[in-house]
Amino acid sequence: MHILVTNDDGIQATSLLALNQALMTVADTTVVAPSRNWSASGHVKTMHKPLRVWETQLDDGVRAFASSGAPSDCVGLAFLGIVEQRIDMVVSGINQGPNLGHDVTYSGTVTAAMEGAIAGVPSIAVSLDSYQEADFGFAARVAARLAQQVAQHGLPPETLLNVNVPALPEEEIAGLMVTRMGRRIYCDELVRRADPKGRPYYWIGGQSPGGVLDEGTDLWALAHKYVSVTPLQLDLTDYELIERVKAWDISL
Repeated sequence: MHILVTNDDGIQATSLLALNQALMTVADTTVVAPSRNWSASGHVKTMHKPLRVWETQLDDGVRAFASSGAPSDCVGLAFLGIVEQRIDMVVSGINQGPNLGHDVTYSGTVTAAMEGAIAGVPSIAVSLDSYQEADFGFAARVAARLAQQVAQHGLPPETLLNVNVPALPEEEIAGLMVTRMGRRIYCDELVRRADPKGRPYYWIGGQSPGGVLDEGTDLWALAHKYVSVTPLQLDLTDYELIERVKAWDISL
């Protein structure tokens, strides 16, 4: 098995190093990751400016490739020929901070895995519930175990697994739970400031998001010390709503 490894925190992130080291125990790996942090970048395809890729190495000396593009660009570039060996799976992470509920639409970590699903291979996104430097060893081992399970059982086309790991010692983890997406509650605030010439500029600030802790959701699982594994699909169609909209009798 050959796994493409990427992230959205950048090529030098210690979380990427831990993930790759764990995956190397179960597969061949190639790392293609952004040269800088692309957190909350969403699903990007850069088409109107050139992308650069250069060879580098991780802190353990393993050969890797850095790119000027977004995480999803890195995956796209790899499948388009930057990586010559056939890619069997994409694993993206380990993200600093969880990706729960609607976070998946913003997350560079998750959308890199989505790009892998679009390319036709099983894909996994992995995040740790901590915004600080932490021990990524357990989350990395979870990713490696899941990669083995996915290789054995497969995933349906255009699907992926979104994994969130509590930032706790392994002995305090309650277990693993297969979950559905929960509902995030965002607490964004508009911060208005002025540059030296008096022109306004803006930051999106506010407190960290919360969420509704409905049992069976990724939010509930993480709050109760479970590793959350949420199967996602790229088909966003609301099939029930199709019939309701048809009943509107829209005409041109």
